[in-house]
Amino acid sequence: MATNPGILTEWPWQHLGRFKYIVLAPFVADTIYSMATKDKSEWDITNILILPLIIWRMIHDQMWISFSRYQTARGKNRIVDKSIEFEQVDRERNWDDQILFNGILFYLGSKYLPLAKNLPFWRTDGVIFTILLHAGPVEFLYYWLHRALHHHYLYSRYHSHHHSSIVTEPITSVIHPFGEHIAYFILFAIPLLTIVQTGTASIVAVAGYITYLDLMNNMGHCNFEFFPKWLFRVFPFIKYIMFHSLHHTQFRTNLSLFMPIYDLMYGTMDKASDSLHESSLGRIDNSPHVVYLTHPTTLDSVYHLHVGFASFASDPYKSKWYMWMLWPLTLWSMLLTWVSGHSFVVERNIFNHLKMQTWAIPRYRFQYLLPWQKEKINSLIEDAILEADEAGVKVMSLGLLNQGDDLNENGELYVRKHPNLKVRLVDGSSLAAAAVVNSIPNGIKQVLLSGNLSKVAYAVANELCKKGVQVAIPSKEGYEKLKGRVSSEFASNVVHSTSYDQEVWLVGDGLNDEEQKKAPKNTIFIPFSQFPPNRLHKNRIYYSTPAFIIPKALENMDSCENWLPRRVMSAWRVAGIVHALEEWGTNECGETMFNIDKVWSAALRHGFRPFNVSS
Repeated sequence: MATNPGILTEWPWQHLGRFKYIVLAPFVADTIYSMATKDKSEWDITNILILPLIIWRMIHDQMWISFSRYQTARGKNRIVDKSIEFEQVDRERNWDDQILFNGILFYLGSKYLPLAKNLPFWRTDGVIFTILLHAGPVEFLYYWLHRALHHHYLYSRYHSHHHSSIVTEPITSVIHPFGEHIAYFILFAIPLLTIVQTGTASIVAVAGYITYLDLMNNMGHCNFEFFPKWLFRVFPFIKYIMFHSLHHTQFRTNLSLFMPIYDLMYGTMDKASDSLHESSLGRIDNSPHVVYLTHPTTLDSVYHLHVGFASFASDPYKSKWYMWMLWPLTLWSMLLTWVSGHSFVVERNIFNHLKMQTWAIPRYRFQYLLPWQKEKINSLIEDAILEADEAGVKVMSLGLLNQGDDLNENGELYVRKHPNLKVRLVDGSSLAAAAVVNSIPNGIKQVLLSGNLSKVAYAVANELCKKGVQVAIPSKEGYEKLKGRVSSEFASNVVHSTSYDQEVWLVGDGLNDEEQKKAPKNTIFIPFSQFPPNRLHKNRIYYSTPAFIIPKALENMDSCENWLPRRVMSAWRVAGIVHALEEWGTNECGETMFNIDKVWSAALRHGFRPFNVSS
């Protein structure tokens, strides 16, 4: 919000929240009613195409958002090399308000402007008029409107809200108070109203002009340069459309819309524009020190990736009711990932001197359970490891890809196959086990271990037995496996028990609903796996999966890791960071485990704090 908000700051439908799209319902209903009650020859094609135009604009903007986030995650050709945090995402989550606002006005125009009905598909004269009117009065008036908005009176009441974002994203271009958007619509309506009233309007002219404005606004705020240098040598004027990002650091320069002529005429062209252009194109794709390798979980979790829906990714993952409307796109994305053969960058973070990236393997969780996908998944992981090794990455954290012995022997498969790897593979089991052990309340004498046994489960059980805490396991087969993996000196603390009255349960994947029902009220469930229990019961206490609150110095955090809250990372992800900070030169995969107390102390020393909030 602006520093001193003026009148017409809030949008009229702000109180509706996610239900704000209902404001379009009367107009859409009117269109449907007209189509149902009139002969096809009487349909107003212009009115019918307004809703598809609204949808197209949202898709177009989202494409730019994802593309921009992907490019900046790679770290290549960034213009402003600073970070984005959750505060900016929250401020910019209403980027679609202006599309709704424009849509309402388009519906009103098609209803009350006789010449706006049934526009032809194409008229050359109308397209030419639109181009000339934009290049002439629109650009000139925008320059002076923008300059006025930088006067301290209007700036503090309106435009400062837009400039709260120093590092821009495509959607930053439309983040303005409601009153400011009214002024912009009046300005950009000049070409549209002119061609409508002169009878030269066409569908291409109207839709094309709106798409052009969206395209140039998104391009000017995407914070990366992607045009090759030769293009600017041949057409020097083009480079100035990309310098609006500089305007967000130097507020009183580069005030033109898309044409820099008025900045040149009135002395507001920033002298750093040329050097910024050169430095942005010259910025190389910096290799990270640490890579966290992950994958989407559920089908709609692809939208929760950093490169997906910004506002959705900024909150803990939870399937939303409105996601069912995206199922055609979701299924298409699943098929695309099925045939995709390469990992991709989804996020970039910085922690002091440490540069980090998150890479995603294009496979969903259910695919890891399919035996015939095992070879392909291992090939994708192996290719990512070799790519990281070639790029000089120091540590790769396997994260969600650590799926146990059945898949890749906890990562040992890759080390054995490529003994000369310089990149260190860290499965994070030691820190995950430390997080579980240290979350158990003091004074507990016996815990129940349930779910699929894993490397973390064995490590937790061994540590608890050393501390004199009994580990009860209801499965006879599980009991035999666990007893054989715990140090013989403390194996007597592993007990087979059919009782379910333990105060603390340590649970992993495979915990079923029937077992949970046997737990007494107020039983504490502490997961030792990457995934929380599928179903939560009343009168039970559920801790988070092993995770840590990250230090303030860890920057560029604007999305949540799966179901974890903001600025919380899984222990498996943190383990790779700690490994790099401590410069431990060994792998943690296969049967290898670090000393739990050592890795726990190192994590705390670097500012990570345990997160075990219950629900």
